[in-house]
Amino acid sequence: MSSIIQELLLIMNEMLTVENEEALSSIHASQKLKDDLLLDSFRLAELTVRIEHKFGIDIFEDGYVVTIQDVIDKLASGRSRT
Repeated sequence: MSSIIQELLLIMNEMLTVENEEALSSIHASQKLKDDLLLDSFRLAELTVRIEHKFGIDIFEDGYVVTIQDVIDKLASGRSRT
């Protein structure tokens, strides 16, 4: 598992823990944030804020993300610009 996926998993599990929900054992690049991981608009917003806080990158700045791979790509391109 890549370090970005591990960090995303940690962020997502922090969100779930706050809501007393079961932690995810893993996430995969092909998973859809809404359909597979069941993130509603509130959780997507929270995920965005947490990612921006950790990485300094707004994943929705240049468009919408649908999958974990989309998030990884945004983070990778954001890191290469800095």
